[in-house]
Amino acid sequence: MADGKVAVALTVNGERREALVEPRLLLSDFIRHVLRLTGTHVGCEHGVCGACTVLVDGAACRSCLLFAVQANGAEIVTVEGLAGPDGALAPLQQAFRDCHALQCGYCTPGFLISAHAFLRDTPDAAERSDAEIRSALSGNLCRCTGYQAIVKAVRQAAPAYREAGLEERR
Repeated sequence: MADGKVAVALTVNGERREALVEPRLLLSDFIRHVLRLTGTHVGCEHGVCGACTVLVDGAACRSCLLFAVQANGAEIVTVEGLAGPDGALAPLQQAFRDCHALQCGYCTPGFLISAHAFLRDTPDAAERSDAEIRSALSGNLCRCTGYQAIVKAVRQAAPAYREAGLEERR
């Protein structure tokens, strides 16, 4: 501990990252201001809106509700980590684009991460009802879209996730 700061080491989007941080620094602020990964948005700062959602050790979490020191040693995936290594859009990102599942875009990173976790964990997502998809995304709020296009995008991306899951199991 130097000057009251604590060492943290995390793997973010596959890359090991280390820094000295104040114990009160939120994970969302660490991601945005220390790592300069600005895709993670901060909306309400109370964990309600979901704009700051990231994966922490595979689980979708509100990064505004965690301190960076609590994530020490964790594997973090931000919205930047969804794209391919060559920068190509992931199937879910492409589906959001194709289906016009965003307007202002502020909530989009959180929706993408939450939808990614749902699709990864739900092999039969394409057969799920709109209500079930909406329920899976209910922790994210959007003031612009009305959600229909978001549900459509999730449904469009589902076959790609199912195929990827089948490939992993082979």
